[in-house]
Amino acid sequence: MPRRQTPLTIPCLWLVSDARTDAVLESALQRLPRGAGLVFRHYHLPAPDRAARFRVLARLCRRRGLVAVWAGAPRTARALGADGCYGPPELLASGPDLLRLVTVHSLRELAAAQRARADAVLVSPVFPTRSHPGAPGLGPLRWLAIARASTVPAIALGGMTRLRARRLPSHGWAAIDGLASAVRRP
Repeated sequence: MPRRQTPLTIPCLWLVSDARTDAVLESALQRLPRGAGLVFRHYHLPAPDRAARFRVLARLCRRRGLVAVWAGAPRTARALGADGCYGPPELLASGPDLLRLVTVHSLRELAAAQRARADAVLVSPVFPTRSHPGAPGLGPLRWLAIARASTVPAIALGGMTRLRARRLPSHGWAAIDGLASAVRRP
């Protein structure tokens, strides 16, 4: 099946949201460069509140020239006006043509993501993260092996900073704390 997106339309910088960063998301989005993206997860919110919060942030993304991706089914993403969807391969395998992002941790998961028509994969975690305390990262070499096997753009996620991103040959990078922490309120 032909790809719906080209690597040129897939942002190289992604802010991934969660409960810890909610209070600073608007500020963080204001600081992202045009063409960057938001992966809106916010699994902690009840469905109606989550959808409402996404709509607010998606409007800001549109005004700023950012890509807004909903973590969930493609049909829901389309109904909410998202530019794309994010989730496990089995969730994204069918539905409307939107940008599809899948997080992978192994070559097996990469194969499943590619069968599900992923347009890009977030290979994670490159380094240990606050999101998963005590869990080991893949490390740059294992990350690179997965990224090189990918037929779609590989985005580095997990303990990423601008400095670490410069050292990895990837399509781009994504972060939760690494992009939101600079604007955290005291």
